[in-house]
Amino acid sequence: MQLKCVAIDDEPLALQIIEKYVAEYPSLTLVNTFEDAISGGEYLKRNKVDVLFIDINMPDITGIDLVKSLDDKPMIIFTTAYKNYAYEGYELEAVDYLLKPINNIRFGTAVQKAIGYYQYKHTDTSGEGDFLYVHSEYRLIKINIKDIEYIESMQDYIKIHMLGVAKPVLTLMPLKGVIEKLPASKFIRIHRSFVVARDQIRSIHNRKVKLTEIELPVGTNYTDFIKDWHK
Repeated sequence: MQLKCVAIDDEPLALQIIEKYVAEYPSLTLVNTFEDAISGGEYLKRNKVDVLFIDINMPDITGIDLVKSLDDKPMIIFTTAYKNYAYEGYELEAVDYLLKPINNIRFGTAVQKAIGYYQYKHTDTSGEGDFLYVHSEYRLIKINIKDIEYIESMQDYIKIHMLGVAKPVLTLMPLKGVIEKLPASKFIRIHRSFVVARDQIRSIHNRKVKLTEIELPVGTNYTDFIKDWHK
């Protein structure tokens, strides 16, 4: 696996640092760098790359606007000195968001996310993988499927509740979308708003499913659910 990378930043020193860090990863190839967003954008519209390291606050056009203009978006890793752009990065489903000055450890974390996500997207797991990726809190999050207790739908969002983790992961995704990524043998939909891990069900009584510390309602398809549960 070889991922083609491009870096765009109006600060030459920032480009030198990215070039140095990228060289430490055999699976990455930095095919080009640009000090202005317009030239970089024209290159990206003509050439397919896998990863884009891009500054946000640039004089000619912002990194946010450049990414929005791309029809075929690579994996995006934003690099910036300003925290207040994080929400825009979230909307564009960036792999990561690096604050300057970037150290090599934090850079490495972002690269591993990109590599993992690339492998995930290019492997046909047919819903039987060991993990899934979602965007949450401005970054790409890797979730081990075995750690999921249940998933709760909240209109356009879902909450992924995990074992031993007090705070659920909130992500912009319909429940149907995440169901397609889960192994059917390990999860069951009990309600229009809830999907639960089969091995976390402790009991079923009075149209409710008892998990370790919570009870969830079963929907109107209670009979079908019981049949499915006893398969």
